[in-house]
Amino acid sequence: MTKNSTSSITLTDQDKSTLRTAAYGAVSLMAAADATGKPGKVATNGSIALSSAIGTIGHVLAAKSNDIILNGKSVAELADHVLPALTAAMGLLHKQSPAEADNFRSTVLVAIEAAAQPHEGRPSPTSTAMARKITGALDAA
Repeated sequence: MTKNSTSSITLTDQDKSTLRTAAYGAVSLMAAADATGKPGKVATNGSIALSSAIGTIGHVLAAKSNDIILNGKSVAELADHVLPALTAAMGLLHKQSPAEADNFRSTVLVAIEAAAQPHEGRPSPTSTAMARKITGALDAA
């Protein structure tokens, strides 16, 4: 187990992988649901928001790692992996630090909001629906 010097929360390497997969997976789901035809811009906006995180979550998300697992040949397959990872991440954080659970939740919500920003007007219905699914997974823990 490793301990981050910025708080008393203890996360295993597997825990950190789950957090990174969940957060970056949420951004990937938003990019996959993008109706503007510019998923790269969606992913960039969401990733910038994730890189702005602070606290233990910020350190975990900023770490250079190859442990982010985003498998799936379809949006449904990606969601089958990411949505449970979001719920698991919230569950493990709630057990150790409700404050870091709140930090993770708000970080992911900011990232999906940034990812959903339309080029003109309102977010697309598909982006809005995906954001609701992601929020539901965060709140299921």
